[in-house]
Amino acid sequence: MPDPNELPDYVLRNRVLWDTSAPDWVSSGERGWRQEPRWGIWQIPESELGLLPDDMSGMRSIELGCGTGYVSCWLARRGARPVGIDNSEAQLATATRLAAEHEIEIELIHGNAETVPKADGSFDFAISEYGAAIWADPYLWIPEAWRLLVPGGELVFLGNHPLASLCQDLQSDAPVDRTLRQAWFGMHRIDWSEPDGSTGTEFNLPTGEWWRLFDRVGFDVVDYHELRSPQGGSEVKFYTTADWARSYPTEQVWKLRKRG
Repeated sequence: MPDPNELPDYVLRNRVLWDTSAPDWVSSGERGWRQEPRWGIWQIPESELGLLPDDMSGMRSIELGCGTGYVSCWLARRGARPVGIDNSEAQLATATRLAAEHEIEIELIHGNAETVPKADGSFDFAISEYGAAIWADPYLWIPEAWRLLVPGGELVFLGNHPLASLCQDLQSDAPVDRTLRQAWFGMHRIDWSEPDGSTGTEFNLPTGEWWRLFDRVGFDVVDYHELRSPQGGSEVKFYTTADWARSYPTEQVWKLRKRG
């Protein structure tokens, strides 16, 4: 297991990115705390995806890369006892404020989701929406999630679809188009920069390698979703237009269960 005191270069790089950009995410975080669960960049209702147990009474949950904490809020409202870990102190400051305002108890940890300071089998449910799901190395955080869960525990995570990663221009903030820009085979670490000088490191894998990783670690796949825009149009959200996302999957969701 990696030494939690020796952070990889990409963890430090992404920490600077998220501490700097945290003010840009306050309003969306506040909205997330107020609303019912809606997922991803197209805000697909939980009623359509079914990513969460209806009743989480007494369940111990962890959000890996919790950001402003709204997903942990949703879990708490279903009865879970949530823990959230995030790489950014500035993001956690927003989460702490919102938890107090909404009178919801969440244990928040500043740290790297690849090395969580909790004992083996501490949780019944783990989740990541654009947290560890894209900002941590899957060859490290997937085994860590397995370690943290009890046998039969579930991991749900949502992030960029590998096809979208394949079509990104890594030196531009332009939305994806139909040009293949990265190699499919060997896809793993994705270092990008934008015209404003911001830089970051994301991760993704070819679909087949995700499956092989889960099997090696000890997860069974329960469900898999490829998400699309509910309608077309020229609207741009983050890295895609609605038209592109109507024809091609922008996001993927994996629902896994730890083998008992």
